[in-house]
Amino acid sequence: MSVNYQFKPNLVLFDFQRLEKQLEASPTQVPLLKQALGIINQRLDQAFYDGADIRDLVYGRAWVMDQLLALIWQLFDWPDNKLALFAVGGYGRGELHPKSDLDLLVLVEDNDSTRYHQPLTEFITLLWDIKLEVGHSFRSLENCENEAKADITVATNLFENRLLVGSLALQEALSERLTQNKMWPSAKFFDAKWQEQRIRHNKYNNSDHNLEPNIKSSPGGLRDIQMIGWVAKRHFNATSIKDLLVEGFLTETEVRLLEQGQSFLWQVRYALHLIAERCEDRLLFDYQRELAVLFGYLDTEKRLAVEQFMKRYYRVVTTLTELNDVLLQHFEQALLKPDEVHQVTYINQRFQIRDGLIEHLGDDVFERDPFALIEVFLLMAEHAEIKGVRATTIRALRDHRYLIDEAFRQDKRVNQLFMALLNSQGDVPLQLNLMGRYGILGRYLPEFGHAVGLTQHDLFHIYTVDAHTLRLLRLLQSFRDPEEKTNFPLASSIMPQLPKLAIIWLAGLFHDLGKGYGGNHSEIGAVSALDFCLSQGLSSSDANLVSWLVKNHLLMSMTAQKQDLTDPEVIRRFAEKVGKQVHLDYLHVLTVADINATNPKLWNGWRAALLNQLYTETKRALSRGLENPIDSMDWIEETQSKAFKGLQSAGVDKQKILNLWSSLGSDYFLQNTAEEVVWHTLGILNHAPSKQPLILLMAPSENIREGGTKVFIHSKDVAFGFAATAATLDRLGLSIHDARIASSDAGYTLNTFIVLEQNGKIPRSKARLLEIERKLISSLNNPENFPQLVKRHTPRQLKHFTLPTQVYISNDPSNLRTLIEVITPDRPGLLARIGRIFVEFDLWLQNAKIATLGERVEDVFFVTLQDGSPLADPELCHQLKTRLCDELDKQAKEPGYPLYDSGWQR
Repeated sequence: MSVNYQFKPNLVLFDFQRLEKQLEASPTQVPLLKQALGIINQRLDQAFYDGADIRDLVYGRAWVMDQLLALIWQLFDWPDNKLALFAVGGYGRGELHPKSDLDLLVLVEDNDSTRYHQPLTEFITLLWDIKLEVGHSFRSLENCENEAKADITVATNLFENRLLVGSLALQEALSERLTQNKMWPSAKFFDAKWQEQRIRHNKYNNSDHNLEPNIKSSPGGLRDIQMIGWVAKRHFNATSIKDLLVEGFLTETEVRLLEQGQSFLWQVRYALHLIAERCEDRLLFDYQRELAVLFGYLDTEKRLAVEQFMKRYYRVVTTLTELNDVLLQHFEQALLKPDEVHQVTYINQRFQIRDGLIEHLGDDVFERDPFALIEVFLLMAEHAEIKGVRATTIRALRDHRYLIDEAFRQDKRVNQLFMALLNSQGDVPLQLNLMGRYGILGRYLPEFGHAVGLTQHDLFHIYTVDAHTLRLLRLLQSFRDPEEKTNFPLASSIMPQLPKLAIIWLAGLFHDLGKGYGGNHSEIGAVSALDFCLSQGLSSSDANLVSWLVKNHLLMSMTAQKQDLTDPEVIRRFAEKVGKQVHLDYLHVLTVADINATNPKLWNGWRAALLNQLYTETKRALSRGLENPIDSMDWIEETQSKAFKGLQSAGVDKQKILNLWSSLGSDYFLQNTAEEVVWHTLGILNHAPSKQPLILLMAPSENIREGGTKVFIHSKDVAFGFAATAATLDRLGLSIHDARIASSDAGYTLNTFIVLEQNGKIPRSKARLLEIERKLISSLNNPENFPQLVKRHTPRQLKHFTLPTQVYISNDPSNLRTLIEVITPDRPGLLARIGRIFVEFDLWLQNAKIATLGERVEDVFFVTLQDGSPLADPELCHQLKTRLCDELDKQAKEPGYPLYDSGWQR
């Protein structure tokens, strides 16, 4: 069923009369039909590139295929006229995209159809021979009726039937068998299709803002438009969605939005088929940039062309999702609950609750009292029994949101209502989400409106800025749920203790809204947040805290992931920036929610453990007082004292402990906890003297969700040791999340790696741990052979995000070492390549912080020269930087890796 369009055949597409004469005169049919198809496709595709109306192309392709199929059908000798060829499904609606299947039904009168088998087989074979993509079924009337009754998908496909050629009597008989009084009454049909849509939306996480959306099946996609059409056709026998205007289910504005949305999605789908050269409905990274260029978008200083294109896509599907919500709720009330006795509860002169949904009273309520546009959400937060907004009120909200202007935003009553919402004990993020969905939040907060559909074209930020923001708020709300303590124990314990929830809601709302304006989004957002908070009546101290959180919302994650948390100086500097325990509490929950809302795959046990460690150490520093920072020697002595007691209780000889520890160096006791020192010491002292490396593995128990499996390596210190270890772990399918590198005075490594499986899970099984141990022993016995180990396939998505490697080299005077930060695309064998280069430059790797952020890594390495001094020669630093960039960019220049700057640095 069309949205609102009537196609008028254009005979210029192809001369079928001439083709018919050529087929009659020629002994071979396939070459002529292939040639005809080629001409048809060429003309239609060129018309697309020339800017023809997409509706002419989609309906025109279906029309021209109708003529071709009818012509081919006539080439065969059918035994009688008791069969017919139908177009069904999307083709049955008269819609066809370049690479879509032709859904055909060959219908016969009765079950005895053997007489049709030979000509039918020849007919389908000919269609395949000329390279038509055909999806066909061969059924009797009885088969159609039985299968349609049993399967809603089959029924929907058959409801959209269109006779192409054959018996008119069969068409009438099929229509009779498919009537509502025989199967799928409109109420039952609607309920089944709505359940089908819920399942489909769940498959895409109920989000219309996925990284690589499906233009057909994702929320807000073409299926959602078709859903409205299916129900309208079944209930009202409508032939066009415009027929719903007569029934009062749609407004002129809604019809226009549906028509515009469908046209845009059709344009994208048509182009997608041409670019992919197959029936492809996923907006994969492989095609997004090409589509952006095709539709005329250009890169700017602020936004890539592909980001501009995807922003339009997300805005269109957001509108369609909203319309789908409204119309399906209308259908539900009309079809499923027409005679239901309504339960009505009066709230105030503007609103009431009808059957669990809030409803406005009077058509002029929002014009008379514009503040009610905010009040409705406050009432829902205060009344837990309200399950949502009635469809008529959603429509009224959408029709009156134009009233939200600068005067509205400055209205003290409106400000008070909004702050009352943020301070309520209800589900505030749910209400902010609804405000966003109905276009109210973007009007009241223009910075949020600017962020709607705003995307960053990378694998790190998998949601648009507005979708990410609302997900973050929902995560913060989940920290208040006792059931989430298992997943987020620390954040869940902190959240209920926060003195003012409005502060965290506002910080979460503003933290990323500075994106898209150019410059540092944290600083831009901090200024906007401060202005807004003061305009809403917050005290200057509360407003400044919100602004501080927005400005520093990346501080905790960057410190945990990029700096050495075993360095007391790192903890002291971070504690000084935080200043107060309450600031630390707010910042921790905001950081945990931000990481999870950015990309759930980024959150793993090791990141959780790092944040928890930073929180705990900073809390200790704040409790002790910033004027009394802990000294490195105090830290070492405390670690040694605890470890010594543990070893003595295990019966280890005191002198053996002291002899071993005397060779380990002070950095070792800064890098490792007392428990780790006990574990390592026992392992080393119990290891039989041999040439075999000592490999110790420790995985957290099943009931511990945070951290990762620790791999401790004690072996002869050799040049390629780190590179060989990294290559082996990579080949085992493990990702390194932290590396603590040290050597004893006796020439042995004291290296600890924290590893996780590629899916973020902790390797725990005995078989898996034994495999890791064996592979490491084998490779460390022959470390110079490691280059042959790096042979793992690069994932498809990573191939589309290559950017020039960036290397930053600086010195850490307090620790007498050099920091090397490497930002480069993620790829198999990366750490092994870097390790090999360090060997080339005679560098000693002391420590490493590994951070994988979507398609790129931001790794920090702490190195010295072999004599233990930092890199002081500028020329050596330049050579090292050049070597790293050249080596890591080499793979990007190989076939299959288009060099492309994803714009991540914004």
